[in-house]
Amino acid sequence: QVQLVESGGGLVQAGGSLRLSCAASGSIFSIESMGWYRQTSGKQRELVAVIPSRGSTNYLDSVKGRFTISRDNAKNTVYLEMNSLNAEDTAVYYCNLNGRAYFGAPRRDYWGQGTQVTVSS
Repeated sequence: QVQLVESGGGLVQAGGSLRLSCAASGSIFSIESMGWYRQTSGKQRELVAVIPSRGSTNYLDSVKGRFTISRDNAKNTVYLEMNSLNAEDTAVYYCNLNGRAYFGAPRRDYWGQGTQVTVSS
């Protein structure tokens, strides 16, 4: 079983910064990508940023130039550096890992429990 533990959320003033971390543990055979999604009440979960094991990072248009995703492969950890935060960034942020738990397993998504980010204006 794969576990994802997030940290780093909280309350910040508009224009401020936060750094989210997500550490993956457990049975991990291979990782296709790690990323961050966010969700607000009444809305669908949306992709914020993703970093694949092969290929380029991808960002939600509204966070380009403000957010940076990075990954420490040795630690199976993904980070999201968020700068110039605004009220529209307020949401629950979820860490995502797409991969296989063991050789031959189907590729699937794993999710963290979510961490609240609140930006006060």
